[in-house]
Amino acid sequence: MTTTAAPTPQVRPIDPAALRRLREQDDAGRPPVLSTDEEGGAPLRCCLTRARPGDRIALLSYAPLRRWAEETGAQPGPYDELGPVFVHAEACPGAGTAWPVDFHGSARVLRAYDRRGRILRGVQVAPGTAEATAGELLADPEVAVVHIRALDFGCFMHEIRRG
Repeated sequence: MTTTAAPTPQVRPIDPAALRRLREQDDAGRPPVLSTDEEGGAPLRCCLTRARPGDRIALLSYAPLRRWAEETGAQPGPYDELGPVFVHAEACPGAGTAWPVDFHGSARVLRAYDRRGRILRGVQVAPGTAEATAGELLADPEVAVVHIRALDFGCFMHEIRRG
């Protein structure tokens, strides 16, 4: 593995244009499941924050590698996974570029993909270490994108690209 200096990871929530479509029909072809998060805490992939008590949220199926492939022309084939994510039920301000610290209080799995959309490696990380590990993975010029997932449920959290 050839490496270069670790770049600053660029944090990417679900794209706002994709969210507009997903709030109508998710990547599995179904309408999202709407609810109110009475207690708060659901990890929202639209703005990379946690829901506040009383927030209206949507649970929907999302294919993160498929969305990245649409943008880049990659052909992920069998690596095109579909999984559940929470988003605000209505449009929100979205996420900034800061690392979503509130999202990483537990163990995570980082999956590094090449330009074709093929998985290169997966790394399990302890709480608080995902950001540094994402930067290390992106230092490998073969890595085009990194997906961060929850270890316990396997859900997609957000995407990382070179900044």
